[in-house]
Amino acid sequence: MFKKILIPTDGSPLSAQAANAGVCFARSVGAEVVALYVTQPFAATIGFDGMAAAYAITDEDYEKASAEQSSRYLKSVLDRAETAGVKATSRAVSNFNVADGIVQAAEETGCDLIFIGSHGRSGLSRLLLGSVTAKVLSLAHTGVLVYRVKEDKEK
Repeated sequence: MFKKILIPTDGSPLSAQAANAGVCFARSVGAEVVALYVTQPFAATIGFDGMAAAYAITDEDYEKASAEQSSRYLKSVLDRAETAGVKATSRAVSNFNVADGIVQAAEETGCDLIFIGSHGRSGLSRLLLGSVTAKVLSLAHTGVLVYRVKEDKEK
């Protein structure tokens, strides 16, 4: 069936929920996991006027913070995989378009499935917020399994 599954994470609780489900799925089919975190380059954070973020943080500070953040998020997926007895590696990439980064990483690492979470938004909220998952579905040349995450309605 599947041998290598890419599990992208953005560190959010909903992404963690999808990653946990992805690791469980990988265990059930005997696949290994590649945990992925995609960050956007510093230039993407500057904005249209080129000034807003330039005063708040330097390129070096941004890169350091991104590396620390990706390590933290990827470690949680790797720890979950270890607990489940699933072979796992991690990868952090930088891309202006997160969906492109996910699809490229899947190709580069030889993954035969992308296991990704989705909020399941529709209508205006999807139009306004966009959907990385929808973009991955349209760009991917490999299988994509979309896991519908459950949002906590009590907040």
